[in-house]
Amino acid sequence: MKIDLKKIADDADVIIDGFAVEKVNEGFRVFDLNNGTGIAMFLNDGTLTETNMDEIELVIAKQRLKQSIKYID
Repeated sequence: MKIDLKKIADDADVIIDGFAVEKVNEGFRVFDLNNGTGIAMFLNDGTLTETNMDEIELVIAKQRLKQSIKYID
């Protein structure tokens, strides 16, 4: 399955440093546009529920989510 980076970027509420952050019903989805495969799902309180990111990528994703929340309705 090919990942559509353009669609992910278009659907994102915020893109910061190559990470697309999207508000979803369950919380937030953070996608690493830099590598095109890393994705993490967070609840509204910031709890990680699912990811395929390595530890370093996940730390960066959490930081980008924290930076982005103030810009998301």
